[in-house]
Amino acid sequence: MMPTQKPKRLFDCLTYQLENFPLPDMLCSKEDGAWKKYSTQEVYKIVNQISAALLAAGISKGDGTIEGRDKIAILSANCPEWMLVDLAIQQIGAVSVPVYPNINENELKFILEDAHVKMAFVGDTALYHKLSGISESLPSIKSIYTFKPVAGASHWSELLIQLTPEAQQQVNEQRESIQETDLATILYTSGTTGTPKGVMLSHRNMLSNVFGSAEIIEEIGVRGKRTISFLPLNHAFERMATYCFFYCGVSIYYAESMETIAANLQEVKPTLFTTVPRLLEKVYEGILAKGATLTGIKKRLFYWALKLAEQYEINQPQSASYRMQLALANKLVFSKWRDALGGEVKAIITGAAACQVRLLKVFTAAQIVIQEGYGLTEASPIISGNRYSEKNRMFGTVGPLLSGVEVRIAPDGEILCKGPNVMMGYFKRPDLTNEVIKEGWLHTGDIGTMINGKFLKITDRKKELFKTSGGKYVAPQPIENKMVESPWIEQIMVVGETQKFVGALIVPAFNALKDWYTQEGLMYPGNSDVVNDKQAHDLIKESVHQHNKHFNQVEQVKKFVLLPNHWTIEGEELTPTLKLKRKVIIEKYKHLIGSMYTK
Repeated sequence: MMPTQKPKRLFDCLTYQLENFPLPDMLCSKEDGAWKKYSTQEVYKIVNQISAALLAAGISKGDGTIEGRDKIAILSANCPEWMLVDLAIQQIGAVSVPVYPNINENELKFILEDAHVKMAFVGDTALYHKLSGISESLPSIKSIYTFKPVAGASHWSELLIQLTPEAQQQVNEQRESIQETDLATILYTSGTTGTPKGVMLSHRNMLSNVFGSAEIIEEIGVRGKRTISFLPLNHAFERMATYCFFYCGVSIYYAESMETIAANLQEVKPTLFTTVPRLLEKVYEGILAKGATLTGIKKRLFYWALKLAEQYEINQPQSASYRMQLALANKLVFSKWRDALGGEVKAIITGAAACQVRLLKVFTAAQIVIQEGYGLTEASPIISGNRYSEKNRMFGTVGPLLSGVEVRIAPDGEILCKGPNVMMGYFKRPDLTNEVIKEGWLHTGDIGTMINGKFLKITDRKKELFKTSGGKYVAPQPIENKMVESPWIEQIMVVGETQKFVGALIVPAFNALKDWYTQEGLMYPGNSDVVNDKQAHDLIKESVHQHNKHFNQVEQVKKFVLLPNHWTIEGEELTPTLKLKRKVIIEKYKHLIGSMYTK
């Protein structure tokens, strides 16, 4: 092994950990009700075995160009095997193409074709059938391996070949030939048109983010501690965080599922973990629901503590009386919250969508520091992040910039980013690359400002693309365009920015509804009243349900409100070219939009 040096390629983080602070539980997951733990040494051995097997199967970096490198897809829920394969792919110069497990068939096919994927790893039986069902139309795919045993499928363990000195030498030669500027992965994101774009990230791109993020988490004191992972590993945020945990010596435990997180937190007792605001919202909703069931003095104490927490501020003097009350609330109420998260959580790092300030205050008051950050896949992905220390944290902002990252605010307010974290470009789309990277500056599409010259604050989105509170991008236009194919829908606007699900405002096709009522021998109640009629609502609900099938789960319209009047140019809801004035409509109907998320 080479002398210890700072990693230059992502897979060097494994060697770095092995040489400096090997862990008995580097990667862990539940198998048959017990935690199966892979030590750093075991991970190193298995990764080399898989690399050798891939080389033997003809997978390679080809001529070293972006196009020449073999692409391998990973389509699975989080598990140690995911990362074992990712590391093995990288160190022979091939390129991993991770995909959301719940992706719809059309997008999956597009990505696999666009990247010319040669081999795929899938998690389980359902995903194997999902991929094998379309593989006949994807001649580039030569083999599919599964992480869980699937009848009739090749299992990943078949790649754990005995390493001969010759095979190890071949792996070593490939590893040493890889440069930090080489392409490491292609992450596909949804564009405003709904067509995925392949973001190309190099080892240098992601490692610059790893080092910057390490400065943030090392402040907490994490070496030898544990984290729990449940955000999808194909998401740039969780993927980069994983390599950061490798580099900092943090053991990673994979949650069994989203439903078991509460139980897994109790078992793992993490010091920190990454999440999205939606999960914090769910935790908070659970706390409120439990509080509502209390009676007598316990109930009064709960709401007293909650009110105290909502008044919490940082970097501002607080009265001695408030501090004394807060200390008592921590002892009587908030300590139970911390116990529910395992009892050892110091900080939770959240990103991918805006977090409600109320949640930041409440959790921080309960001595669970929420560190909100900001970024995008094209920035590998973090641009800024609130720190653990109070002086470098501000509620309502996404914190100071990451080390090595520059930000400039354009004249129109758009946030521009420059640094070693900015992507190589979009795969096979130099036209799209040139639209977002100009003179080295990445145009984020977000509007923001710097507070006190230190804290970045996001104020708006330049594009129509929005994020749910789960951190998933939603492109409204493709959904709207599909929904208006319904005979019952005249106009529609999809909403859901920072909300837990996608909703819609719908103007019904009144004439079509009138005809239907007549055919059914019913009296048409009129446009104003038909929007409250159950039969009309059911017709449109069924239509929405049918059209939802064309979209991923996160993009599907879960609730809608019917409006009694058309949107018009005169009413200022439409532009002269009949495009929706989204901000105007949102402002005009904010009470109805709010009703969808409070019922």
